[in-house]
Amino acid sequence: MPISPLIITASSMVNALGRGKNATLSALQNKKSGLQLSQDLDFSTWLGRVEEADNYLLEEALKIFSCRNNQLAKLTLDTDNFRKAINHAKKKYGADRIGVFLGSSTSGSEETEKAYLKRNENGDLPSDYDFMHTHNFTSLLDYTQQSLGLAGVGHVISTACSSSAKVFAAAHRHIESGFCDAAIVGGVDTLTQVSLYGFHSLQLTSSDPCRPCDENRDGISIGEAAGFALLEPITKSRSSDAKSAVVLKGYGESSDAYHMSSPHPEGRGAASAMQKALESAALSATDINYINLHGTATPANDAAEDKAITAVFGNQTPCSSTKGWTGHTLGAAGITEALICMLVLENQLLPANLNLKTPDPLLNIHILSENSEQQQNIKNVISNSFGFGGSNCSLILGLQS
Repeated sequence: MPISPLIITASSMVNALGRGKNATLSALQNKKSGLQLSQDLDFSTWLGRVEEADNYLLEEALKIFSCRNNQLAKLTLDTDNFRKAINHAKKKYGADRIGVFLGSSTSGSEETEKAYLKRNENGDLPSDYDFMHTHNFTSLLDYTQQSLGLAGVGHVISTACSSSAKVFAAAHRHIESGFCDAAIVGGVDTLTQVSLYGFHSLQLTSSDPCRPCDENRDGISIGEAAGFALLEPITKSRSSDAKSAVVLKGYGESSDAYHMSSPHPEGRGAASAMQKALESAALSATDINYINLHGTATPANDAAEDKAITAVFGNQTPCSSTKGWTGHTLGAAGITEALICMLVLENQLLPANLNLKTPDPLLNIHILSENSEQQQNIKNVISNSFGFGGSNCSLILGLQS
């Protein structure tokens, strides 16, 4: 059943490419990756790190929430004039009528790692360790709401790599159900020892910059990022504005539950999510001009997504993964790549699949090896986010016709 589109009236992003949307756009245009070789791990891998988050302090009144994850959240809230847009929205809707829906997989778990390293001889954690205001997922929500002065409905989704894609669906449902009049969606994830060594123990990290869809791909490059967007209904008073703006046209979710960490080999759950997204947007496969791949650069994931895409779209629609720029930002991947898709629509630029040297001959999708400018032909794009456990979400963003 088709949904009512929501206009994206403000957004902000920070990742390894830099602070703000212009930094990400410039990197895309110049095919410049943000990945760097790690210097402080006992295995070789490339990371998409945000150095500026290290010493970015929270507001004095909210220091109880201090952790690197919330520092990255504040850095992003302070970027791209996002706070100004939210202040305007508060005057329009009221602070209690703006929902906040966020995704994260690591949250402030780095604080727990630090606490465990400081245990005493009895194994007791330090007395100043504060799980609820740092590691707990609601820490990100509580900090964001208090920092922005909001008092509406909200929650945090943690479904691995689909977390901050699913927030768009959650926000839409809450607006449609009358729980809020507008919504902030977003995601924040920061690098932690657990995630780095965890993925390495699963033999999923690459010792080189990740190369999605390459014949010799051998794993992911982990990154960190944050992003936020303000979603509002398209009213009659702003219908003309929406014609040149990016809107959320559709979304699809599925849970194939095939395996804890591997996708269904035929991509059945992924195909279902994409098909549902098309139906909710009242679009056909031929209406989609670009597909932002989940594209993790692991052999199994790329192969499964290839089968899913060819089942739904065939092999003509241009595709690329942008994880060669930012790394796989885990719980923040959904929002990061949705905002990259906004840049695609606003600038009519299809980004190349960075680091692609030898396209895998077993893959059938149309993979972009170079950037492509489409002369105002990009109207609808789909962004895929497929998480561990078969938690899948596909978003369709487009220009209002």
